[in-house]
Amino acid sequence: MKISVPHIHAKAFDGSAGHSQFSTQSHTLTDGFLRRLTYLRFSVTDFCNFRCSYCLPNGYQGKRPDDELTLSEVNTLFLGFASLGTTKIRLTGGEPTVRRDLPEIIQLAKSQTGIKTVAVSTNGYKLAKHISAWQEAKLNQINLSVDSFDADVFKRMTGFDILPQLLKDVDKVLETTDIRVKMNGILTQETAYHNLMSALAFVKNRPVTYRFIEFMQTSDNNQLFFAQHQSGRLIKEYLTNQGWQPKPKQNDSGPAIEYTHPDYLGSVGIIEPYAKYFCDSCNRLRVSSLGKVHLCLFDSQNYDIRPHLTHQDIQGLKQTLSSLMPIKPEHHHLNNNNSGLMNNLSLIGG
Repeated sequence: MKISVPHIHAKAFDGSAGHSQFSTQSHTLTDGFLRRLTYLRFSVTDFCNFRCSYCLPNGYQGKRPDDELTLSEVNTLFLGFASLGTTKIRLTGGEPTVRRDLPEIIQLAKSQTGIKTVAVSTNGYKLAKHISAWQEAKLNQINLSVDSFDADVFKRMTGFDILPQLLKDVDKVLETTDIRVKMNGILTQETAYHNLMSALAFVKNRPVTYRFIEFMQTSDNNQLFFAQHQSGRLIKEYLTNQGWQPKPKQNDSGPAIEYTHPDYLGSVGIIEPYAKYFCDSCNRLRVSSLGKVHLCLFDSQNYDIRPHLTHQDIQGLKQTLSSLMPIKPEHHHLNNNNSGLMNNLSLIGG
């Protein structure tokens, strides 16, 4: 299937604002703590089709918004961020595959000068039908939510009985494409041990990274959080005791610590939002599907950049993003039971 992307680049380069400055990276966004922000997480939609117990146990409430950013606005967003030193773009949700133009969005991200990695975070629903289009769009990586390798537990946690097919689709991705695969699973007291053993077995002969994410508290999940939160320290201790070694991070990597073992083709990682070091190397900004910048996943406010996107005002976008750098917070306040605007983990990519 040939992907056709509308011709929407021209206006971004007209006028007297200085065309050439948009085609190369003039400088990198740097916050008040000298952290270089080279990673954009863009939520293409807030809508999600799953009913995960820790996130949206009653499903998405209300109608899917009909005013998500258009392809033209998305293109301006990517142009602006790329010109400010962004090298990695992750497309998140909600569930990004509910947008039929996701392949076009991937291609727009890949077309930007300086963007080295484009990734999609997805629940993997009907993954097989997307593989060809994503490969054609030159997607680099997918991150799949796999909270359990037990089909019954998976169904109970997500509301969908798709695990056997999802794992078959993962093998198809590995066999037929060059798209890298990572899996994420929420770390809970109930599933921690069995999921670790299953993850180790899964990555034994597959070039897949499985990462455990510490369960994060939001205003909607307090009861479940206090019942199920499990520190990632136990995972790290088990891995190191079994001879696993942390691998060096790449410049555009997130906060995960990933471990490798000479007897395993894949790797295992841990994401610890409650660890003291977690925010030290923050390299990301988030933009919602309606064009609002979130300086931190758990910040208490956001900033509207949509007027710049609507009018293809790249210079204004760059100025606004640069002006926000001094107020990006040093760290979140999860340890004080403060999750900011985050009512649930489906918002702006979790």
